[in-house]
Amino acid sequence: MNETLKKAAQAINLKKEYLEILAKPQRVVQVNFPVKMDSGEIRMFLGYRIQHSNARGPYKGGIRYHQDCDLAEVTDLAFWMSIKCAVAGIPYGGSKGGVTVNPKTLSAKELERLTRAYTRAIADIIGPHKDIPAPDVYTDSRVMSWIYDEYSKIVGKKTPAVVTGKPIKLGGSLGRDIATALGGVYVLEEIIKLLNRQNKKLTVAIQGFGNAGSNMAKLLTEHGFKILAVSDSQAAIVSQDLKEGLNIKSLMEFKQRTGSVKNFPGTKNISQKELVGGPAVDILVPAALGGLITRDDARKIKAKIILELANGPLKEGVDEILDKRGILVIPDILANAGGVTVSYFEWLQNLKNQRWSKEKVFGEL
Repeated sequence: MNETLKKAAQAINLKKEYLEILAKPQRVVQVNFPVKMDSGEIRMFLGYRIQHSNARGPYKGGIRYHQDCDLAEVTDLAFWMSIKCAVAGIPYGGSKGGVTVNPKTLSAKELERLTRAYTRAIADIIGPHKDIPAPDVYTDSRVMSWIYDEYSKIVGKKTPAVVTGKPIKLGGSLGRDIATALGGVYVLEEIIKLLNRQNKKLTVAIQGFGNAGSNMAKLLTEHGFKILAVSDSQAAIVSQDLKEGLNIKSLMEFKQRTGSVKNFPGTKNISQKELVGGPAVDILVPAALGGLITRDDARKIKAKIILELANGPLKEGVDEILDKRGILVIPDILANAGGVTVSYFEWLQNLKNQRWSKEKVFGEL
């Protein structure tokens, strides 16, 4: 059973029978499916779809492609999706899916064939009023478009509401691309108001510079924060000008061109551990994979606020160390709920055949 769930249940005196219900997913689906590679070889892949709870509505949760994806990980993430949707106040339960694969080793055609095969394997248990997948680690709007197309072929009609995070032209929502980051900014600004602080005086380090992390850096800069350090899967950097911080627009263009933030002009390359433990910033934003911040890291963190833009970035027991040190953690189930909230808006638009303006989407968010 999830240790955090146990502690939360004790804190609110939750009845044992309710704890038992929450502790187990309603359905665990594991599939093995064949994919034809470009070489002509047939390879078998392992995939999952875990449906934790539909007490509040259809299951909702992302699909990730990663070589370390396993049953334990997606089961845990499905539970947290149930909690996140409840925190956000949207009528969904929680689910999660994934395939154990390193997508970087696949060609575009192989990735498409894998996605379509996985969709066929789970088609019976997903649908607009059953379970609505979305992008997650190493999946994007293109992957969602393949799922939408394959599922529509299976059921014999166009069904855009089967997935969210689709391309705009296929029924995706305006603003979905920055929703996770923008939701995080909204939450952070509310916390800062409660602490009687000012954005323009606060410095930030961001662990992870993918979609969520780079958008977070851009939005925080626009809202008056100063980004001093960032990292991606290959490197970490800190600005040599601590007064001005990083030029995020230039950094995004640099990474697009080179594939990494490493050696960005005007910065010093540092280790991933150095980014988490320093420099001395006010806010640390984990926006990479889960479980990257360890107990040892927790003892060195200089930031006073941690905003969990990633899912489950802290290893077990880290939160207790941070609490004793007086470091405020804004949990992922609130900090990154902007993504699933705008996914809900996309689903509503698809069901009602509507198109909301970006202003309406952000206003509702």
